[in-house]
Amino acid sequence: MFFMGSNMQHLMTTYNRLPLAFARGEGVWLEDIEGKKYLDAISGIAVCGLGHCHPEISKAICIQSSTLMHTSNLYEIPLQNRLADRIAKLTGMDKVFFANSGAEANEAAIKIARLYGHKKGIDTPSILVCEGSFHGRTMATLSATGNRKVRAGFEPLLRGFSRIPFNDLDAVRHAATNDQNVVAILVEPVQGEGGIKIPDEGYLAALREICDDNGWLLMLDEIQTGLCRSGKWFAHQHAGIVPDVMTLAKALGNGLPVGACVVNNPASHVFGPGNHGSTFGGNPLASATALTVLDVLERDNLAERASQSGALLKDLLADALSGKPGVKEVRGVGLLLAIELDNPCGELVMRAADKGLLINVTADTVIRLLPPLVASDSEIREMAARLIPLVEEFLNA
Repeated sequence: MFFMGSNMQHLMTTYNRLPLAFARGEGVWLEDIEGKKYLDAISGIAVCGLGHCHPEISKAICIQSSTLMHTSNLYEIPLQNRLADRIAKLTGMDKVFFANSGAEANEAAIKIARLYGHKKGIDTPSILVCEGSFHGRTMATLSATGNRKVRAGFEPLLRGFSRIPFNDLDAVRHAATNDQNVVAILVEPVQGEGGIKIPDEGYLAALREICDDNGWLLMLDEIQTGLCRSGKWFAHQHAGIVPDVMTLAKALGNGLPVGACVVNNPASHVFGPGNHGSTFGGNPLASATALTVLDVLERDNLAERASQSGALLKDLLADALSGKPGVKEVRGVGLLLAIELDNPCGELVMRAADKGLLINVTADTVIRLLPPLVASDSEIREMAARLIPLVEEFLNA
């Protein structure tokens, strides 16, 4: 196993990097610089939904990068127009602003909510956000994030966020009754970094109703859940609703940076010229890549594939681990899966890597699995076969 410490002396120490370095990838497999292969059950944290080095994505990048990579949003960008049209059709929403990451997309959403509030005559607009959430590491998205560890040391945080428990409709209704400055709620349909926390059935539909009743914007962070991972194109579709604002990133570029803030009435006409912008957002290279990603997702029916693969993996894990002492729950929707244990289990990440399996542990006690949507049944079974004995060994230690 390769250790890179001596080669990272000029990098800021913002990551506790694992002693792994990868040289190439194909499909659900990664290969390190020493030639060892790993089954990737985390997809670069829900980024490589189409797997690594998908030939059509690689081809699109090569063609566009040799044609035109960047001009400026000072000018029309036909590929960006096509991508916006495509996303509007897929979502049933109205307009799109393109950025370079999920945090940037959420920054746009936060600015939309604040400007929306000011246009309604509210001087200090407030956004409801949830405990346990994660929306990014810029100052605004950090302030919105519900993880104290992430926020620690960066005070004073931005004002204008009111924190409530996730999956607690009474707290939302209390805010509606008692806080006249609330203009929006920002929520993940499934909390990813928070530990694959799935709300009660009816939660999102009730949020939609509360927002409608109070003139709030329903803003959904679908950066981790969106683009077929949940078994639907977008996780909110399980609830049969449409948000006013939705943010996307991660899988939209399958590894190439691209983010999007998608809006519907009444948020469609909040921004005007000069209210927001991006140097690189929606550039020809990013737009061509994202268009190809959407083509493959749609053509290969990968939402249905994620639903089937996720059910298979959850069943395999639940049959082996549910009810065992030390296992709180095996849960998931589509290919967003979690094994929650009683005790911190971060050491399992390197134990799994030793066995050629890449996983993630979040919220200290939750094994998070986000396999590529293109994983075959045999690869899904192999993920389970490698992981289950490691969890059992850990529980029995």
